[in-house]
Amino acid sequence: MQGGEARRRSTAAPEGPQQPPSPPSSTRKQAASKSRGTRRKPRPGWQRALAGMAVGFALVALLTVGLVIGYGSATAPDHGGLVEINWPEGLDAEEAAALLASDGLVRGERGMALYLHATGGTEEFVPGPHLLWQGLSAREVRALLQRAPDRPKAKVVIPEGWNRYDIAARLEKLHVAGRRAFLAATSDAELLERVGIERTGSVGVESAEGYLFPATYEIPLDSDAREVARRLMSESDRRWKALATQHKEGLATLQASLGWGRREVLTLASIIEKEAVVDDERRLIASVFINRLLDPTFRSRRLQSDPTSLYGCVAYPADAPSCAGFTGKPTPEVVRDPKNRYSTYAHPGLPPGPIGNPGEASIVAALSPAATKYLYFVATGGGRHTFSESLEAHNEGVRRLRAASAGAPR
Repeated sequence: MQGGEARRRSTAAPEGPQQPPSPPSSTRKQAASKSRGTRRKPRPGWQRALAGMAVGFALVALLTVGLVIGYGSATAPDHGGLVEINWPEGLDAEEAAALLASDGLVRGERGMALYLHATGGTEEFVPGPHLLWQGLSAREVRALLQRAPDRPKAKVVIPEGWNRYDIAARLEKLHVAGRRAFLAATSDAELLERVGIERTGSVGVESAEGYLFPATYEIPLDSDAREVARRLMSESDRRWKALATQHKEGLATLQASLGWGRREVLTLASIIEKEAVVDDERRLIASVFINRLLDPTFRSRRLQSDPTSLYGCVAYPADAPSCAGFTGKPTPEVVRDPKNRYSTYAHPGLPPGPIGNPGEASIVAALSPAATKYLYFVATGGGRHTFSESLEAHNEGVRRLRAASAGAPR
């Protein structure tokens, strides 16, 4: 009896939750595989090598593109030189880079060779004479060498004293460059910096006025306005370096007495250019303005030059109410308007910047003014002036001129 009960108890279900039966081993493998997700089989070694090579090539390509873009924008050191180069036919990238580097036109021979290879080589370079400038970027050099050197040219005469607005109008009339494009180029901050025009934050520094050398140029028709501006500025830089060397003592005196550099000298020279008519008076007129600046008793060092105020109405007509209806002639309202930033009657010292582009004779006069005590001058006719050391003598000279004019036959 007890044994039967024991057998019945052994076949009865155990207390608590019932455990499911263990699955077959094949089922366990499938479940384990699903629990690990869809794990791929390891790639063969050659596939991993190919993937690594692809990534490496992509990185090299990106690096090359970056270097090409960076080198294309990099500029060579600017020594202010124009370089006329007769481009030979059939040069490869290495030979072209060597030739350009020898003339200081690119930054690094090897870098230029790589840049040329990456941008299509030299097949599109046009043989013949080309005019280039030191300080151009590699991209600009490449573009210029792709242009035909025998394009029709215009003879562009820029008189001494013309401002950039005058020059822009002439360039457009001759179909050399657009007026607006040239004015934009001559106020482009990047271009001004590349040619070494000092930027001190004053209004006059924001353009190349005074740095566009007046001369006679032959310039291809339909030129890029930046190329034209760059050529005029490069010529100005070349002339300035020669004159500053020839008159280094005069420049040193101006630096010591007034703290002047190139910009201030060009500003005074531009005023002399407007005031002087005959060459032998330029240094005398320069001495008058220098004396006014150095003499603390002279009306708070005001230059009192009409042409400076007139330029203010040309360049910034909206600033001064007196410039409304401006006709190009000086009036008491225009020359004495304190809102005209170029008025040297209302404001002491030099105007914010040059009022035109002076020629060599006026720059020399500014660098080497005559040794005088003159503080005044007045026009006497025929382009000449009478100079005086005192206001009394000046007023007497004016009185005599008016009397002579009143008695002259009409």
